[in-house]
Amino acid sequence: MSVFVGTAGFSYKDWKSTFYPDDIQPRSMLKEYARHFGVVEINSTYYAIPPPERLDSMARRTPVDFQFTVKANREMTHEIGEGPGVCAEFRAALRPLEDHGKLGCVLVQFPWGFKNTQANREYLEVLAGRLDGLDTVVEFRNSGWEEPATFEELRRLGLGYCCVDEPQLEGLVSPRVEVTGDVTYVRFHGRNYDTWWDSGRESWERYDYLYSESELAEWVPKVEILSESSDRTYIIFNNHYKGQAPANARTFERMLRGLLGDTVVTVEPPPEDERLF
Repeated sequence: MSVFVGTAGFSYKDWKSTFYPDDIQPRSMLKEYARHFGVVEINSTYYAIPPPERLDSMARRTPVDFQFTVKANREMTHEIGEGPGVCAEFRAALRPLEDHGKLGCVLVQFPWGFKNTQANREYLEVLAGRLDGLDTVVEFRNSGWEEPATFEELRRLGLGYCCVDEPQLEGLVSPRVEVTGDVTYVRFHGRNYDTWWDSGRESWERYDYLYSESELAEWVPKVEILSESSDRTYIIFNNHYKGQAPANARTFERMLRGLLGDTVVTVEPPPEDERLF
């Protein structure tokens, strides 16, 4: 069992001076990131499926034991069509990561409007079939999915359950721990109660949040449960504004290592004079 801690994305300009050097070039960001963390969640695949060559290049620019988790394309989760074509294209794009042994899992994140209906339950089974052979975890946003039948169905389909930390607002899922597959996953979205549902704000404002150590401590025993019940656990911080995600990720990694020891895959940060510029 292994625990990987990282962030949702890495190529943020506003991480300069807080995580990256001020004059770092975009192409150097991944290599520098991988000198600090052992996993990154790729979100750009939600917006557009990249050519396989792009993910092959990313794999080649990271250490041999580095892991990528990849978010499913929006046509698989938010703009659901009837045909399997987008899934086939998505799988083809991921092939280089598989070949390099660096594909951690696929993250299927559904919107709040994806409710617990018969049609949507049937779609889960269809999608599980289309992604068969890939470790896959499902993130629900709608609390209507929080029932025993859901978790039993995920186990039957071989899908992991993505645990989340987010504002405890009516209709959102709770910060519960469930193990339904070989891979477990936690996403930290921040706890911005005032901006979560405010459509008049910029999207980044939802995730502008820095966790305190006491808030992170709530998850330490939960991650212990996940790690003891699965092959791999991925902990991803999505509070990306102004480098808050890597700051929290490093703190949480340290907290976990104090309890779980070498189970937590760590990368020592490079000395300042060896950072990439």
